[in-house]
Amino acid sequence: MSNYIINHLRELESEAIFVIREIAAQFENPVLLFSGGKDSILLTHLAKKAFFPAKIPFPLIHIDTGHNFPETIAFRDELVEKLGVTLIVGSVQEAIDKGRAKEETGADASRNSLQIVSLLDTLEEHKVDAAMGGARRDEEKARAKERFFSHRDEFGQWDPKNQRPELWNLFNGRKNYGEHFRVFPISNWTEMDVWEYIKLENIELPSLYFSHQRDCVVRDGVILANSEFITLKEGEAVETMTVRYRTCGDMPITGAVESTADDLDKIIEEIATTRTTERGGRADDKRAETAMEDRKKQGYF
Repeated sequence: MSNYIINHLRELESEAIFVIREIAAQFENPVLLFSGGKDSILLTHLAKKAFFPAKIPFPLIHIDTGHNFPETIAFRDELVEKLGVTLIVGSVQEAIDKGRAKEETGADASRNSLQIVSLLDTLEEHKVDAAMGGARRDEEKARAKERFFSHRDEFGQWDPKNQRPELWNLFNGRKNYGEHFRVFPISNWTEMDVWEYIKLENIELPSLYFSHQRDCVVRDGVILANSEFITLKEGEAVETMTVRYRTCGDMPITGAVESTADDLDKIIEEIATTRTTERGGRADDKRAETAMEDRKKQGYF
């Protein structure tokens, strides 16, 4: 890895750590939203560096849809135990059981949008005033509209036309009672930056990010993992494929890519030549052209 790349990564690291420390300084009850994906794992690593040798001074929140990859949950539990931090789990199934959310039906049913209710309920229950996440501006066009400090109203909703200016890394965390902020410390990172930093810092990841064999179903050009959460359509068949994941979400909506990249060097080489975006295989983003922005306005991550 060249000195130029290392210096670039250290600048991004410094910026992110500065933002994380600003969160701890400005807010009373901050949390880190943890999905078990590579970005939230990287963000947790940065939070650890920001306060070392002390422990991370805020809890991790995971919204459990019940449709997670087993590898993700196992990794989450091991990481939390290793770091000695508090884990708060919000349950989508619990929201469904209480009538707070309605289960989708049909072969393309997903619990992705149902996370909104569980997330907002969890943030309210724990009186969270700042929830930091691992979203990046290069992921998706709605993400690109976010500031580092992204204001949410008393209903947890986001107005992309009402964003506060952020000049010279001055962040305005003032809010009214009942409002909160979503904060994105790695906003300026790219997917390549993330992978190169993971290699530089030797950060552990769930095995699903590396090439492996898995029973899959190809649906509308998207490779989905076969599981109990998938209802096969007429003409669909399960086949064993060599795949890996570039992004981590629910099993029924997260598309894999055919790949033999089984180590970081091969993944970085693969990312450098791909013409498909990181979320190009996410079935939830294909429901509408504005699917992500619509969910974010309602309170999504």
